[in-house]
Amino acid sequence: MKKILQHIFIFIIIVGFCIFIAFKLSPYPSAWIVRHGFNKEAIRVNKALEKFVPKNIKTIGNLHYDTKDKDAFLNAYFHSDTVKIKNKLPIIVWTHGGGLISGNKEQLSNYCKLLASYGYVVFSIDYSIAPEKKYPTPMRQLNKALEYISSNSEKFYADNSFFVLAGDSGGSMISAATANIITNPSYAQLTKVKPGLDSKQLRGLLLYCGIYEIDNLNTDGAFGAFLKTVQWAYFGKKDISDDEYAKSASVTNFLTHSFPPTFISAGNDDPLLPQSKLLSQKLSALGTPIDTLFFPENYSIKLGHEYQFTYDKSGKMALERSLYFLKNIAK
Repeated sequence: MKKILQHIFIFIIIVGFCIFIAFKLSPYPSAWIVRHGFNKEAIRVNKALEKFVPKNIKTIGNLHYDTKDKDAFLNAYFHSDTVKIKNKLPIIVWTHGGGLISGNKEQLSNYCKLLASYGYVVFSIDYSIAPEKKYPTPMRQLNKALEYISSNSEKFYADNSFFVLAGDSGGSMISAATANIITNPSYAQLTKVKPGLDSKQLRGLLLYCGIYEIDNLNTDGAFGAFLKTVQWAYFGKKDISDDEYAKSASVTNFLTHSFPPTFISAGNDDPLLPQSKLLSQKLSALGTPIDTLFFPENYSIKLGHEYQFTYDKSGKMALERSLYFLKNIAK
């Protein structure tokens, strides 16, 4: 019995050491753990929104926007009654969050349906997540999706002269970078991503809780450890301080006067709040039309990351402000 216990103990030590080494040598173990937790929460949040979705929202699902890419699928949502009235609907393309290492288009289905009920055709896209795929793959995929939607707009009762890019968390980062690609030819050349739209088609952005500058990320504490995992997974290296191409992901360093009108929001208890405020400050300095929804520190509720998907008072306010912004840029 003593020898058996010794063997078990040695086995546990070896397995523990192997696990320790695996976490040190690869981003995969940490990314997979985070992915499991994030996906579970995203499914819960989407389910909670289901009761608020109105009737007669039509879904066109699992369309392959790039047949050469196994991850390139999208869903379209629109209200059948609105189509009868308007014929062509303005387009919102929402890129999901999940820290660039989790998530899928289905996890946003009910929120997209809510948006669609206000007279839009809303697209939710899938893209390849890290660490399986690296930067700038999601940006290439989003631009492919935009090209597909624009070329097939009649199938979706869509007005391809009115595109709005939207996103949450990592999806905001991808959407903001894509806006730069579409409106700034030198940035498109730098990132080596072909624009999926003409700049005149892109009318605005809705950005929630995103990362827009990676040069000076605060990597202290538990959330900082998560950001380190994301960086390693997305760029394929632990340290990108000497990687100029990776640093092209810092949208705030490449903004121009051509950047479209933008709505920006984040919760008062979101660790990424400074990122949203930095983007708003830089766009404001350029004279870009912006609208923001930020909350005071002493706000009655602590609003964390992705607060907008909780359909309480603050979540409803965020949706109303988004719709107000969209109405104004349509004028």
